[in-house]
Amino acid sequence: MTVDIRTIESMPFAENSYVLRVPGRDDCVVVDPGFEPNLILEHLEDEGLALAAILNTHGHVDHIAGNKAMKDAFPNAPIVVGEIDAAMLTDANLNLSGPFGIPVTSPPADRLVNHGDPIEYAGMTFDVRFTPGHSPGHVVFLVRGTNVVIGGDVLFREGIGRHDF
Repeated sequence: MTVDIRTIESMPFAENSYVLRVPGRDDCVVVDPGFEPNLILEHLEDEGLALAAILNTHGHVDHIAGNKAMKDAFPNAPIVVGEIDAAMLTDANLNLSGPFGIPVTSPPADRLVNHGDPIEYAGMTFDVRFTPGHSPGHVVFLVRGTNVVIGGDVLFREGIGRHDF
């Protein structure tokens, strides 16, 4: 299987959001929409894509800040997050935005996932893997039939992910 991946960097934390789609399909998945969801929405509009699901690798603010805008634009797209981090979506203190004076919350999750769960959206099957450390309930999404892993903040370019939260 081939998967097209578009990386969209969101400031102010240089957080990566991803748009994944199977070539030839007009639906997609967005992973970790950050503080600049307009960039993602512009890309979806330019490509004529419908959003099938919003996947969050974890509940920190820089990875969930765009959930509301995505959900407002595509109300039928479920927000999916690991069960342990679910409370972070709706609690500014837990998602670390409150302590920094920028309280941000997300709509609640529509679907909670755990280690080993397969989920299917936009013609792709994702295998969920529990990878705590950066956050208590961090998960990664493996795209079945490919070598693609969407890892959130488990790994950073040229280094390990943060584990000091």
